[in-house]
Amino acid sequence: MNAPLPGHLLPEIRLRETPPALIDALKAHFGERCSTALAVREQHGRDESSFSVPPPAAVVFAESTADVSEAVRLCGAHEVPVIPFGVGSSLEGHLLAVEGGISIDLSRMNKVLSVDADDLLVTLQPGVTRKQLNEEIKHTGLFFPIDPGADATLGGMCATRASGTNAVRYGTMRENVLALEVVTASGEVIRTGTKARKSSAGYDLTRLMVGSEGTLGLITEVTLRLYPLPEAISAAICFFPSIEAAVRTTIQIIQLGIPIARVELIDGNTMRMVNQHAKLGLREEPLLLMEFHGSPASVKEQAESVQEIAAGEGGQAFEWASTPEERTRLWTARHNAYFAAVQSRPGCRAIATDTCVPISRLADALLESVEEVEASGLPYFLVGHVGDGNFHFGYLIDPNSSQERRIAEELNEKLVQRALRLGGTCTGEHGIGLHKMGFLVDEAGAGAVQMMRTIKQALDPKNILNPGKIFSL
Repeated sequence: MNAPLPGHLLPEIRLRETPPALIDALKAHFGERCSTALAVREQHGRDESSFSVPPPAAVVFAESTADVSEAVRLCGAHEVPVIPFGVGSSLEGHLLAVEGGISIDLSRMNKVLSVDADDLLVTLQPGVTRKQLNEEIKHTGLFFPIDPGADATLGGMCATRASGTNAVRYGTMRENVLALEVVTASGEVIRTGTKARKSSAGYDLTRLMVGSEGTLGLITEVTLRLYPLPEAISAAICFFPSIEAAVRTTIQIIQLGIPIARVELIDGNTMRMVNQHAKLGLREEPLLLMEFHGSPASVKEQAESVQEIAAGEGGQAFEWASTPEERTRLWTARHNAYFAAVQSRPGCRAIATDTCVPISRLADALLESVEEVEASGLPYFLVGHVGDGNFHFGYLIDPNSSQERRIAEELNEKLVQRALRLGGTCTGEHGIGLHKMGFLVDEAGAGAVQMMRTIKQALDPKNILNPGKIFSL
């Protein structure tokens, strides 16, 4: 077991009994698709967070909306929790069975149901991953741009309101989900939204569900916006003498209205880890990795403007790429950063942070936070979607060291409080889950959190939908 977290960050584990009658009913209905095998339960009882929690009592592999509805109905009758599961890539303990219950694996619901190329829309099941979607629709000349790094399921990305590297140009899941099919706590199937680009019809239930982390319903169908593949794409890397110079470059790019598609920061410390992991041989200095989308002429104009801005801040060693193979090579550093960092300290776990601040305050937030972690002596990595003010520290801890965990959590708390003082948020894209429950109160206020509780209690009176996440009841 991992060492406990300090104070209010300790996950509350109050297991509810799972009656044998429920397991019998699930096995009678689902047959071999209901598993109580320990290995299967343990696989569905952990994510990429550093928490250790007992696994769920059983796992149901759903293959249709009717399956999800029946599983939720049976669990509701016994007042047993249900926890949706995609691929397990969440970082904040979203899928952990802190009150026991049944994990509903949605990964077999992985069909793209329809592509409306004329309307730039796609409808799909929640187990479709983002890479799978783009592979299946590439013949249409369209793509889905939201890229959180991991090959997450689209249902999970809706549940956590994910974003990632392309958000600076294309927005987050919030802006790109038009409609949902959702199974409620009673097992009822409802639909939210339409294929229309806008609506003023009643409460915006789609936005309520996007980001609800499985606590208000289980998403079983999603309608998303698509975008035309850009006529031209160019990527570039540029190294800087300091993090501050890289951030100043980013701020100028955004404030001048240059429509950059991606702008990612990797610090020199992380570049050392990436080089060692991927044998890239790149400079071990702060790096901006950028991408430009548009017509050949507009991409050229954007790139030249950015290169001029970067040069003014001491940017060096520009490297441009326009072919897919060259772009893939340049993006290897960013996509390998997390795994490179974790492998740099065998046996470690990463305490991930996820703050986002107004772009004008990004340098303040980053520099003070770097100074604190350097003084602590704790190994760390730093990457950021700095075009929208979002950045991530990962504190690499020995999971059996209560002292290292305490240092990491203290650093995280200072980071979050700094972000809130600067007008930012405790989570730009990972969600609240278990890890940030206390910070949500700091950010939103007790009154707003109580309103969230009221909504939860109205829609899920038995508290069976992923209980113990976002806030406590």
